[in-house]
Amino acid sequence: MGMAYYLSKKLPNVIANNIEQCLFETLGPSGVDDWNKLFYVVHPGGPAVLKRIAEKLGLGRDKLKASWDVLSEYGNMWSPSVLFALDEMRKRSKEEGKTTAATEGLKWGVLLAFGPGLTVETVVLRSIAVDSA
Repeated sequence: MGMAYYLSKKLPNVIANNIEQCLFETLGPSGVDDWNKLFYVVHPGGPAVLKRIAEKLGLGRDKLKASWDVLSEYGNMWSPSVLFALDEMRKRSKEEGKTTAATEGLKWGVLLAFGPGLTVETVVLRSIAVDSA
């Protein structure tokens, strides 16, 4: 039977207009203020959401590559989407011979997930060494 849902056309802007505040609240105590020094695992809720987040934070498209790849391959799968993006990043890092599980070999990152009502979950991530086996 499946589920049908409709997202407001305002959603990408609502997320983008509030995402920086979410990052400041989460990462402020650590002193991080350059968003390009982090790796990103973002819920691939749709192309407009990813584009607006990248624009608002001043990120290049490659910063959200794992999320774009999952969106392209599977679409928006609701909650599990962000875990697929995290796994995509881990796999790619290992294939590229990175020393950490994050793309670009960065140690610190952030996971952003979006949910009903509109909720934003922000999780600080610390990459671990990639298993070479």
